[in-house]
Amino acid sequence: MTDRLITHLRHVDLAVPDHAKQLDFFTNTWGLTAADGEKGLTFLAAEGSPEKYVIRIRESAEKRIDLIAFGVANAADADVLAERLARSGVRLVNEPRPLDTPGRGYGFRFFDNEGRTVEISADVAVREHRKIEPGESIPVRLSHVVINSAEPEATRAFYEKHLGFRLSDTLMHPQMGEMMYFLRINAWHHSLAIARCPHPSLHHVSFEMRGLDEYMRGTGRLLRAGVEKVWGPGRHLAGNNTFSYFLDPHGNTVEYTTELEAIDEDTWHPHMYDFSQPEVSDQWGTANAMNEFVARKSFNDPDKGLFVAPPV
Repeated sequence: MTDRLITHLRHVDLAVPDHAKQLDFFTNTWGLTAADGEKGLTFLAAEGSPEKYVIRIRESAEKRIDLIAFGVANAADADVLAERLARSGVRLVNEPRPLDTPGRGYGFRFFDNEGRTVEISADVAVREHRKIEPGESIPVRLSHVVINSAEPEATRAFYEKHLGFRLSDTLMHPQMGEMMYFLRINAWHHSLAIARCPHPSLHHVSFEMRGLDEYMRGTGRLLRAGVEKVWGPGRHLAGNNTFSYFLDPHGNTVEYTTELEAIDEDTWHPHMYDFSQPEVSDQWGTANAMNEFVARKSFNDPDKGLFVAPPV
């Protein structure tokens, strides 16, 4: 297995047809801050996170995942990882070079096995951030991203072999087999998860809240605002985190969560959880049932950006 060079998840970049509507949702409803940008391109920060931005939205005729970005410790590690990927036959979008996005830094991009664009970056300047106060129902940081895959076993193998991810837990169903893999790149239970789906797409992007009270306040604010809820509030067994899933204006699922489990990697053994058991999906029993509606919304639209690098 590749030495673990990736340190953490940095940001998820989305392309959407209606930039203004998406920006209004993420700032005025979801609770992110527009930190930088220009016409049709906005970089959104979480007030409690040192990352320059956690979400980027770009106006485009086609909805897609532009890229998923991970950090490494320094430029030397970026160079080493790029060389390893190229030597293994992974298709690079560009060689390591100085970045011109907020915070600058150094990095490169490549396509994963299904054609998603992934960015690796180092030496990105940190953002002046602050402590989120009690009662503030806005995201502290980006928690994790879940992708849909038509070949989840191969996608899991790609991220384990080439990027050093490790399996934390698996969700299975007696009739459908293994359905979701939770992968970690640090002590957090998962920074990436891979779900079985008929097509590659975004499953959801998750944002960590300060605590249970702030998580519930945020959930309630979204409900009062009339944002369509997909699933929740509840608490998963895998990761032990809370969940409230909503749809953004373009049908992407976004999640408020809190208390994602931090594990002892030296002693952790992956579990195989049967999600046909209600307490696996929701330990509390407060969420609406996992059903075809929830699954269909989570499938999202097929990603139009496979093996096509974003223009910025």
